[in-house]
Amino acid sequence: MPLSRRERAALCDLLDHVGSAAPTLCAGWTSFELVAHLVLREAAPLSAAGVVVPRLEGFTARAMRRLQRRHGFTALVEQLRSGPPRWSPMRAERVDQRVNAMELFVHHEDLRRAQPTWEPRELTAAGEDVLWTRLGSAGRLLARRSPTGLELVRSDRAGVARIKPGEPTLVVRGRPGELALFVHGRAAVAQVEYDGDPAARAHP
Repeated sequence: MPLSRRERAALCDLLDHVGSAAPTLCAGWTSFELVAHLVLREAAPLSAAGVVVPRLEGFTARAMRRLQRRHGFTALVEQLRSGPPRWSPMRAERVDQRVNAMELFVHHEDLRRAQPTWEPRELTAAGEDVLWTRLGSAGRLLARRSPTGLELVRSDRAGVARIKPGEPTLVVRGRPGELALFVHGRAAVAQVEYDGDPAARAHP
């Protein structure tokens, strides 16, 4: 089963388990807001644009609240579990893997690692490879405003991604899943090691 589908199923199982008021690592979001965001992203991508475009934050927040009121938590989890809408290009496995594997992995960890009893888990080698292939483009986008250089190094096998040139350069080592969390701003919970300027560790 592709990583995107595995992460989708596991995230939905966890959402069912923790309920609608569970904390997440996404500032200001409970599990209810998290699932609303993910459903909105697939069902109405333009309405979800406020996550990356600050001027549209209010528009996106209102769209999420409408989803929450209209459907409720349980129905939103089931909608997420069923996958993208039939009309969406993300229904195709290749597109789903490219567009959703990283997103669903990171948000699954947002929910997992916010729980007091969370424990590390191991992805399959194939799953780590999928995340690694996405880290280059995702990392360059997310680190574009970083004041330092950034280099990612795999700890499970050979692999180096030079994300951003610059001096000083921060070198971050870890498994691809942990590096993915780092570049998405989850440095506080990412199980990685650093070489380079300590002041750069909060970036990107």
